[in-house]
Amino acid sequence: MPDTLLTPAQFLDHWQGHRRLTRRFIVAFPEKELFEFSVGGMRPFAQLATEIYKMAIPTLEGISTGQWNYDKTPMPATREELLRHWDDTTAAIETIFPQVPPGRFQEAMKAFGQWDSTGFGLLLYVIDNEIHHRAQASVYLRALGIEPPFFPDRS
Repeated sequence: MPDTLLTPAQFLDHWQGHRRLTRRFIVAFPEKELFEFSVGGMRPFAQLATEIYKMAIPTLEGISTGQWNYDKTPMPATREELLRHWDDTTAAIETIFPQVPPGRFQEAMKAFGQWDSTGFGLLLYVIDNEIHHRAQASVYLRALGIEPPFFPDRS
Protein backbone atom coordinates (compact mmCIF):
# COMPACT_ATOMS: atom_id res chain seq x y z
CA MET A 1 0.00 0.00 0.00
CA PRO A 2 1.49 3.35 -1.00
CA ASP A 3 1.87 6.01 1.70
CA THR A 4 0.07 8.66 -0.35
CA LEU A 5 -3.64 9.16 -0.76
CA LEU A 6 -3.37 10.31 -4.38
CA THR A 7 -0.59 10.34 -6.91
CA PRO A 8 0.08 13.70 -8.56
CA ALA A 9 -1.54 12.35 -11.74
CA GLN A 10 -4.68 11.36 -9.82
CA PHE A 11 -4.81 14.77 -8.14
CA LEU A 12 -4.48 16.50 -11.52
CA ASP A 13 -7.28 14.37 -12.96
CA HIS A 14 -9.48 15.25 -9.97
CA TRP A 15 -8.78 18.97 -10.40
CA GLN A 16 -9.40 18.86 -14.13
CA GLY A 17 -12.69 17.05 -13.48
CA HIS A 18 -13.82 20.03 -11.40
CA ARG A 19 -12.74 22.38 -14.18
CA ARG A 20 -14.70 20.40 -16.79
CA LEU A 21 -17.81 20.63 -14.60
CA THR A 22 -17.38 24.34 -13.90
CA ARG A 23 -17.00 24.96 -17.64
CA ARG A 24 -20.43 23.36 -18.16
CA PHE A 25 -21.82 25.82 -15.59
CA ILE A 26 -20.40 28.74 -17.58
CA VAL A 27 -22.07 27.39 -20.72
CA ALA A 28 -25.40 26.83 -18.91
CA PHE A 29 -25.92 30.53 -18.20
CA PRO A 30 -27.65 32.81 -20.66
CA GLU A 31 -24.99 35.34 -21.77
CA LYS A 32 -26.56 38.40 -20.13
CA GLU A 33 -27.18 36.65 -16.81
CA LEU A 34 -23.66 35.20 -16.78
CA PHE A 35 -22.35 38.76 -16.43
CA GLU A 36 -25.19 40.51 -14.61
CA PHE A 37 -27.33 38.15 -12.49
CA SER A 38 -26.65 37.80 -8.79
CA VAL A 39 -28.47 36.85 -5.61
CA GLY A 40 -28.12 38.52 -2.24
CA GLY A 41 -25.34 40.87 -3.28
CA MET A 42 -23.00 38.11 -4.47
CA ARG A 43 -20.96 38.74 -7.61
CA PRO A 44 -22.20 37.51 -11.01
CA PHE A 45 -20.87 34.10 -12.03
CA ALA A 46 -18.64 35.54 -14.78
CA GLN A 47 -16.72 37.39 -12.06
CA LEU A 48 -16.53 34.26 -9.91
CA ALA A 49 -15.36 32.11 -12.83
CA THR A 50 -12.75 34.73 -13.70
CA GLU A 51 -11.46 34.63 -10.13
CA ILE A 52 -11.22 30.84 -10.38
CA TYR A 53 -9.12 30.81 -13.54
CA LYS A 54 -7.00 33.77 -12.38
CA MET A 55 -6.03 31.86 -9.22
CA ALA A 56 -5.04 28.61 -10.90
CA ILE A 57 -1.87 29.38 -12.86
CA PRO A 58 -0.33 31.93 -10.47
CA THR A 59 -0.79 29.48 -7.60
CA LEU A 60 0.55 26.52 -9.58
CA GLU A 61 3.55 28.51 -10.84
CA GLY A 62 4.19 29.84 -7.34
CA ILE A 63 4.19 26.31 -5.92
CA SER A 64 6.49 25.14 -8.70
CA THR A 65 8.99 28.02 -8.76
CA GLY A 66 8.49 30.12 -5.64
CA GLN A 67 7.61 33.11 -7.86
CA TRP A 68 4.17 34.46 -6.91
CA ASN A 69 2.67 36.74 -9.56
CA TYR A 70 -0.97 37.78 -9.77
CA ASP A 71 -2.86 37.41 -13.05
CA LYS A 72 -3.72 40.98 -14.03
CA THR A 73 -5.56 40.29 -17.27
CA PRO A 74 -8.82 42.25 -17.53
CA MET A 75 -12.23 40.77 -16.88
CA PRO A 76 -13.63 39.08 -20.01
CA ALA A 77 -16.52 40.89 -21.67
CA THR A 78 -18.22 37.91 -23.36
CA ARG A 79 -18.86 34.24 -22.66
CA GLU A 80 -16.65 33.37 -25.64
CA GLU A 81 -13.75 35.33 -24.15
CA LEU A 82 -14.35 33.83 -20.69
CA LEU A 83 -14.35 30.31 -22.15
CA ARG A 84 -11.16 31.04 -24.11
CA HIS A 85 -9.40 32.10 -20.89
CA TRP A 86 -10.88 29.08 -19.10
CA ASP A 87 -9.68 26.65 -21.77
CA ASP A 88 -6.24 28.27 -21.99
CA THR A 89 -5.89 27.95 -18.22
CA THR A 90 -7.00 24.32 -18.33
CA ALA A 91 -4.37 23.56 -20.98
CA ALA A 92 -1.69 25.41 -19.01
CA ILE A 93 -2.53 23.41 -15.87
CA GLU A 94 -2.07 20.22 -17.91
CA THR A 95 1.40 21.44 -18.96
CA ILE A 96 2.65 23.04 -15.73
CA PHE A 97 1.37 20.58 -13.12
CA PRO A 98 3.61 17.65 -14.19
CA GLN A 99 6.63 19.98 -14.00
CA VAL A 100 6.12 20.80 -10.31
CA PRO A 101 9.01 19.25 -8.37
CA PRO A 102 7.34 16.50 -6.27
CA GLY A 103 8.76 17.77 -2.96
CA ARG A 104 7.07 21.14 -3.46
CA PHE A 105 3.62 19.67 -2.78
CA GLN A 106 4.53 18.99 0.88
CA GLU A 107 6.84 21.99 1.33
CA ALA A 108 5.73 24.87 3.55
CA MET A 109 5.54 28.17 1.69
CA LYS A 110 4.01 31.63 1.89
CA ALA A 111 1.79 32.16 -1.13
CA PHE A 112 1.79 35.69 -2.55
CA GLY A 113 3.69 36.81 0.56
CA GLN A 114 0.53 36.34 2.66
CA TRP A 115 -0.74 32.78 3.13
CA ASP A 116 1.23 30.05 4.88
CA SER A 117 0.48 26.55 3.64
CA THR A 118 1.96 23.63 1.80
CA GLY A 119 1.82 23.38 -1.98
CA PHE A 120 -0.79 20.66 -1.64
CA GLY A 121 -2.82 22.80 0.79
CA LEU A 122 -2.77 25.73 -1.62
CA LEU A 123 -3.99 23.57 -4.49
CA LEU A 124 -6.78 22.22 -2.28
CA TYR A 125 -7.76 25.81 -1.52
CA VAL A 126 -7.93 26.62 -5.25
CA ILE A 127 -10.23 23.61 -5.78
CA ASP A 128 -12.32 24.41 -2.68
CA ASN A 129 -12.78 27.98 -3.93
CA GLU A 130 -13.94 26.66 -7.30
CA ILE A 131 -16.46 24.33 -5.62
CA HIS A 132 -17.72 27.19 -3.43
CA HIS A 133 -18.28 29.46 -6.44
CA ARG A 134 -19.86 26.65 -8.45
CA ALA A 135 -22.35 26.17 -5.60
CA GLN A 136 -23.21 29.87 -5.89
CA ALA A 137 -23.72 29.33 -9.62
CA SER A 138 -26.12 26.48 -8.82
CA VAL A 139 -28.23 28.86 -6.77
CA TYR A 140 -28.16 31.43 -9.59
CA LEU A 141 -29.15 28.89 -12.23
CA ARG A 142 -32.01 27.55 -10.12
CA ALA A 143 -33.21 31.12 -9.46
CA LEU A 144 -33.22 31.60 -13.24
CA GLY A 145 -35.27 28.41 -13.71
CA ILE A 146 -32.32 26.51 -15.22
CA GLU A 147 -31.31 23.04 -13.99
CA PRO A 148 -27.60 23.15 -13.08
CA PRO A 149 -25.25 20.59 -14.61
CA PHE A 150 -25.22 17.32 -12.64
CA PHE A 151 -22.41 17.91 -10.15
CA PRO A 152 -21.17 14.31 -9.78
CA ASP A 153 -20.46 14.19 -13.54
CA ARG A 154 -16.89 15.43 -13.96
CA SER A 155 -16.26 13.83 -17.35
